[in-house]
Amino acid sequence: MDADSASGLFAGIDIGIGTWAWGDRLFWGYGGDYHDTDLREAFDYCIAAGNAFFDTAEVYGQGKSESLLGRYLQESGASAKIATKFAPLPWRLNGRALKRALRGSLKRLKMNKVDLYQVHWPFGSLVSVETWMEAMADLVESDLIGAVGVSNYSREQTQRAYDVLTRHGVHLASNQVEYHLLDRTIEKNGLLDLCNNLGIKVIAYSPIAKGVLSGKYTPQNPLPGFRENRYPRNYLEKIQPLIRLLRKIGMDHGGKTPAQVAINWVVCKGAFPIPGVKNLSQAQQNLEAGGWRLTENEIAQLDLASDEVAADNRKV
Repeated sequence: MDADSASGLFAGIDIGIGTWAWGDRLFWGYGGDYHDTDLREAFDYCIAAGNAFFDTAEVYGQGKSESLLGRYLQESGASAKIATKFAPLPWRLNGRALKRALRGSLKRLKMNKVDLYQVHWPFGSLVSVETWMEAMADLVESDLIGAVGVSNYSREQTQRAYDVLTRHGVHLASNQVEYHLLDRTIEKNGLLDLCNNLGIKVIAYSPIAKGVLSGKYTPQNPLPGFRENRYPRNYLEKIQPLIRLLRKIGMDHGGKTPAQVAINWVVCKGAFPIPGVKNLSQAQQNLEAGGWRLTENEIAQLDLASDEVAADNRKV
């Protein structure tokens, strides 16, 4: 797949749909305040809205996310672009393991071919970037995947992956990384520039920082469960000026929410956000973050407020 074909994955779509929470009980509480019926409503809405790009992974809900998505696709007869991920676990040591994992994902998704297959993280040192990319190129040749992506790869690892695939006539389509107003690491370390220069799409997971940028959570109303470890009460206090700016800018755009402004900021940076959805309301709100653009001045204001949060956090 060449660069033009790879870019077609994201053509005409501002925002994708993340499915980490689909079937995940430990981190997101699946089966508590949301169930299969909620996910199906969200799925149907996204399909009808034309934002039919779903990102999943074999480890999400221990395969449950892929299984739910596959069932919804089969029952609805809908067409969608599907991205999933291979987990390079320590006992997976070669291309045969990669292909077996893909076949497991395809079985759960009820598909013969996936649009984008990604290595989930550069885990450990037993298997090189080059080994995985050689195996990925073989999967493209076998017509089991449409495009190759990576996730959580550094600048140097991304370049190595790109170089190997290029020798096989395959373009590295994407690098999926955490990217939002509270984590702009890829802007600072050169990864975003590298991806832009090489035509590699940055897929931004957690674009609203696991819900923090929605404005819903405050020192008086902290995040539940494991998420509070990442964003404790004192941190929530520090980001309130940024939240207030998100609210103000949202009002200037017809009443957009802080989360919608935060997602749109990612779009304006040239990345492809994949906010998670657990119900119909979240699907509606997330997709309404696209189809419009922040002004250059608003982006600059948000960048400055983000930098001030980072600087304040470094003082601790």
